[in-house]
Amino acid sequence: MDRRATVRRVGVVILAVNLVLAVAKAIVWHVTGSLAVGSEAVNSIADVAYSAVVVAGLYLTTQPPDFEHPHGHERIEPFVSLFVAAGVFVAGIGVAYSGATALFSAGPPRAVTGGPLAVAVLVGTGAVKLLLYRYCLRVGQRHDSPALVATALDNRNDTLTALAALVGVLGAAAGYPALDALAAVAVSVGILYTGYEIVRDNVAYLVGAAPSAELREEILDRALSHPEVRGAHDVVAHYVGPEVDVSLHIEVEGERSLFEAHDIETEVVESIRAIPAVDDVFVHVDPKELGEWKEAADARVAVDEAGGPDATVHPPDGVDPDATDR
Repeated sequence: MDRRATVRRVGVVILAVNLVLAVAKAIVWHVTGSLAVGSEAVNSIADVAYSAVVVAGLYLTTQPPDFEHPHGHERIEPFVSLFVAAGVFVAGIGVAYSGATALFSAGPPRAVTGGPLAVAVLVGTGAVKLLLYRYCLRVGQRHDSPALVATALDNRNDTLTALAALVGVLGAAAGYPALDALAAVAVSVGILYTGYEIVRDNVAYLVGAAPSAELREEILDRALSHPEVRGAHDVVAHYVGPEVDVSLHIEVEGERSLFEAHDIETEVVESIRAIPAVDDVFVHVDPKELGEWKEAADARVAVDEAGGPDATVHPPDGVDPDATDR
């Protein structure tokens, strides 16, 4: 199944599961009066809302390229993820308020009944969310989908917060009602941390941050693996949405014809573009004799002056080996 169909299918599954869990938790909350279950119900209602947005967002991001968006619509995904984060923050603040209010209330503690029913729904929630986390993370990483990875993180923390809520229910049933309110506060902390993780992971996609040093190294390796390439420099790789755009200079023998230089450039572009994380590649061809390569972390030559293989130019003192010369 192609990326478009797979990503859309996952979005629908997430929405359906969250809707079922929200209804189940709301019923148990009404029956038992547990604040911990209630906080989980609020969390699931927020999950339903953002899941609907994720489904719509994934539908948009998987549209094919058109005249107004020649590179496709994948760059919408980080915005979908940040919308998810906003919903998560709102839910976390709401749950924290309800738990703190109950914890510091001067009145008698709210009665909590129906312990076995609350335990059953929370254990079931934890199990379902753990499976959903692994499913979303696997598909999100395989298809480079920030929205699905963000959803996976939310499901991972939902598993942990369900366990915290379970502690609250068991404590309240054992005669310690304060544990129910404390569990609600613990749930809120997990929710808020999920929002932070989603924002942290998606801001890089929006501000054009550089990818990992390992990816930049692979880009250089692929450029230099071409038998006609004698050097590479001025490598610039940055995120445009969830994908990476690359530009670099390669050096070839100056007597090569324009046709030969064009073929070399095309083959280098195709080799780098085969990296799953890379979208567009722009290669500038320089005559080797001009010596335009620079002593920097992103400049290397394939052969040294004596003809030895794979000589590497090391950066001079004071140059950060992980920096990218722009």
